[in-house]
Amino acid sequence: MPGHFEPLPGGGAAVALDDVEISIIRSLAVQLLELIGPGPAEDTSGDPLAELFAEGPSEPPSDPVLRRLFPDAYGDPGAAPQAKEAEEQRAHSAEFRRYTENDLRAGKRDNALAVIRSLDALTSAGEGGAVLKLSPDESRRWLGALNDLRLAIGSRLEISDEEDSDLLFHLPDEDPRKPMVMAYLWLGGLQETLVSTLMP
Repeated sequence: MPGHFEPLPGGGAAVALDDVEISIIRSLAVQLLELIGPGPAEDTSGDPLAELFAEGPSEPPSDPVLRRLFPDAYGDPGAAPQAKEAEEQRAHSAEFRRYTENDLRAGKRDNALAVIRSLDALTSAGEGGAVLKLSPDESRRWLGALNDLRLAIGSRLEISDEEDSDLLFHLPDEDPRKPMVMAYLWLGGLQETLVSTLMP
């Protein structure tokens, strides 16, 4: 079980984590929360109806990590559309973003908070690491958060495909990117084994 998730009888997953691993995942989840920012509920008067119809931003984020977490809904990023087609795609993407980004941010915040809370409960129960046990719902939240963490780190490392991650894996130990690369690969292993526990 060390280093990878295993299925639990009746659903859910378990993984053994030591104190350093717990600290790394928790720190990354906190940083992700800070990057995503507060939700509209923090900025509204508390009127539930107003919160329900609150519009989000229509422009893509300027931060490359946030652009990776909240990409445009229309258009192929690898293609170069004609001017008129590009303008239509921007308009459709802006409209879609305006009505969906707040909910997407809330979901990503909820997933990151679920990770932090489960790790906090784990560390308060003992020392020297422990076995984290997740329900099926908690497993899905963890899976979403692990995916977001890998997207964020991959964006900072400018990883766009598998070939990039292979090249980064062979970086010399003195390269300042090496710890981030190792975290990216480790989280990928956790994510992959967690996915396998959710498969029927």
